[in-house]
Amino acid sequence: MDFELSEDQVLLQESVQRFVQDNYSFDQRRKLVDTDRGFSDAHWKQFAELGWLGMAFPEEVGGYGGTPVETMIVLEEFGKGLVVEPFISTVVLGGGAIIAGGSNSQKQEIVGQIAEGELKLALAFAERQSRYNLADVETKAEASGSDYILSGSKSVVFGAPSANKFIVSARTSGGSREEAGISLFLVDANAEGVSVRSYPTVDGLRAGEVTLSSVKVSGSSMVGAKDHGFSILDKVIDHAIAATAAEATGAMSALNDMTLDYIKTREQFGQPIGKFQVLQHRMVDMFIAHEEAKSMAMMAAMRVSDEDENERRKAASACKVQIAKSCRFVGQQAIQLHGGIGMTDEYAAGHYFKRLTMIDRSFGDSDFHLARFGQLS
Repeated sequence: MDFELSEDQVLLQESVQRFVQDNYSFDQRRKLVDTDRGFSDAHWKQFAELGWLGMAFPEEVGGYGGTPVETMIVLEEFGKGLVVEPFISTVVLGGGAIIAGGSNSQKQEIVGQIAEGELKLALAFAERQSRYNLADVETKAEASGSDYILSGSKSVVFGAPSANKFIVSARTSGGSREEAGISLFLVDANAEGVSVRSYPTVDGLRAGEVTLSSVKVSGSSMVGAKDHGFSILDKVIDHAIAATAAEATGAMSALNDMTLDYIKTREQFGQPIGKFQVLQHRMVDMFIAHEEAKSMAMMAAMRVSDEDENERRKAASACKVQIAKSCRFVGQQAIQLHGGIGMTDEYAAGHYFKRLTMIDRSFGDSDFHLARFGQLS
């Protein structure tokens, strides 16, 4: 595999680096998190102007023809600043579902609005009982003439508070844990019968519990073929694993740098604690953990579009296992080396640790993906 970035990719990386440096100091981020929205609409508009929101989509539907590698580049830099705008929920999850299964008219309509910063999406796929099983869907979609009536609830819907539309998984046939029988629907956030209970997540982002009470949607709002939504979900979640893996590598890199700077200045027994060899070895272990994670994130970005579904799934699961391992190790060691200050809300290290912990648990933990990898091998 060629891991060298092209000239255009280097320019993209530098552009995102400048944005993070200018707009995401720790104090700036805290102010954003404390607002009612939890992020900046001005930043979102800037994302659109810079082309980042349409970057991942094909040119023929209004995007800029990027690949998962470009998404990886953006999210790695976002991870360094703990960017809170709903990029993953809108572009990777929601937009990804439209590209994977939407009709041509849906793609033309939705992608253009995303690219221009006018539309935010959220993928509502998880339910209280489902854990990490994408096929465990109890939300119902009952036919009513040419329309459907949706009833049920979705949990921990990332980006729900700011979303204009939801892509909802609902069962049109089959049992509650069968892969067949799941369909996806595009639902307006302000449709009658839709309610959202919003809350901040532990890492400072926003999510919500979405309740659907006899929500009427047209048959044309279905994304993909009836009863075949699982394969779309499966593909989109693998893309999300690759995206969050890239974000995690950025966060680990920033946390390692922060920890190294701290042990160079924190004195004990009359000298910086970074002079002690055991702590130098600890920093080397943290660096290696980050490099292992970065290698797997790059591999996942290159393999996540593989036409062989089995290979795509194996790459995503292998990446997730390593990312989870590295997130825990780097986060825990950074907190320990910082001592008490690492646990305070006023210091950045704890916030990086929280985000890494959320990434570790999102879209399946290491035990889930180890089992999945074993089944696929």
